[in-house]
Amino acid sequence: MTTHLDLAAASDVDPASTEFLAAVAARELAGVGRVFAGVGLPTLAVDLARRTINPHVELIYESGVVGAHPEAMAEGIADSVLVSGAEAVVSMEALFGYVLQGGHVDVGFLGAAQVDRWGTINTSFIGSRDRPQVRLPGSGGASDIIASAAEVVVVLRRHDPSALPAEVDFCTSPSPVLASRDPAVMQPRGFGVRTVITPLGVLRRRDRLGELELAATHPGVSVDDVRAATGWDLAVRRDVQVTRPPSVEDVRLLREEIDTVRLYLR
Repeated sequence: MTTHLDLAAASDVDPASTEFLAAVAARELAGVGRVFAGVGLPTLAVDLARRTINPHVELIYESGVVGAHPEAMAEGIADSVLVSGAEAVVSMEALFGYVLQGGHVDVGFLGAAQVDRWGTINTSFIGSRDRPQVRLPGSGGASDIIASAAEVVVVLRRHDPSALPAEVDFCTSPSPVLASRDPAVMQPRGFGVRTVITPLGVLRRRDRLGELELAATHPGVSVDDVRAATGWDLAVRRDVQVTRPPSVEDVRLLREEIDTVRLYLR
């Protein structure tokens, strides 16, 4: 017979797996009221959080859906499953002008191709502007989210100097640190990227104009491993933690109830 203790037991999934990353990211939503959610890994994380630690979290999507209560996993921001049962569907002007820029979003949840030491995000291209190696989707609403959400959580599928370079190949969504260097620019109200979750650990920024620091390593990963895989001289907190693995129940929910078609799980 399966007991509550069995469900809370730690799973043995690899720290680089989608299940591990999504479960660690979901914990960032404990006690959070309103989340502006991106697609991909953020979709898995918010769905898992809603089913476990934060059933009352209010989900907002770039398509204009506010207060989403999806009965199944969204396969994109325009998926009709987000509309059914939602509190409201509003125009882009209302969503970005009143909800987001009005300061009503607690956490923005994003993916990225590159993040630098200050929390600047690149989702435009890898390589040079004239001859990029890879073309990416671009900003979408990410620039507005990083500027106006109270804070931003980013989930990366890779942790290497290319994904975490000293300087991003292109600044799609600038951090408040960059904005602060030009007093003529209107300063964003948000903290910017506070947390970055990767296959090796968790990086955090202490203050709005500070840089990312190593706050936790995943099981089996050393501090030296993380620093060697980062494109700058990564600062390390004195109280570096070891990430708690996902529970058996977290993994079951992700595989058997959330992403049953394996759209985002890999």
